[in-house]
Amino acid sequence: MRKITFDLETKNFFHDVGSNDPADLDISVVCIHDSADGSYRSFLEPEFGKLWPILEEADMLVTWNGDHFDIPLLNKYYPGDLTKIKSLDLMKEAAKALGRRLKLDTVAEATLGVGKNGLGADALVLWQNGEIDKLIDYCMNDVKLTKELYEYAVANKSLKYKEFGAVKEIKLDTASWEIPAFAAMTYTLPF
Repeated sequence: MRKITFDLETKNFFHDVGSNDPADLDISVVCIHDSADGSYRSFLEPEFGKLWPILEEADMLVTWNGDHFDIPLLNKYYPGDLTKIKSLDLMKEAAKALGRRLKLDTVAEATLGVGKNGLGADALVLWQNGEIDKLIDYCMNDVKLTKELYEYAVANKSLKYKEFGAVKEIKLDTASWEIPAFAAMTYTLPF
């Protein structure tokens, strides 16, 4: 099963565009891990054409808050419909089991013993300052954390988080995660 774990960073904030709709923002970079070959890659906006065939060959997209944020925003750029590809949003799965949303950093630190290497606001400053390599490093770190959390969850049927200094476990039903879903082709290929 080919999984593409991805994260993206934006060029602006919601208050910059006067909206709470992720699709109103602009993407600075998309970083991915491709389970087919174990590679990590980054794509700036002019390179998105190289990203589409990779996503189209995926059996599943793996994200942290991707169903609400990353996929609707990336779909704005994509000539097809990314929602037709099976998606596994780890934040959504954890929230379903716990009853509330958690930050990637909170779960990564408790589960993996390592956290994020900055804040989302830092990524925007890096973009504005033209520090593209640092921006890619920041985004790629989130991809690595998400990938490792996915692997941990599949192996252990749980994730962990910290609350008031105590590490707690979130039991997850991962039974369907590794089962490919059939999706009709609504991609960029002309017919």
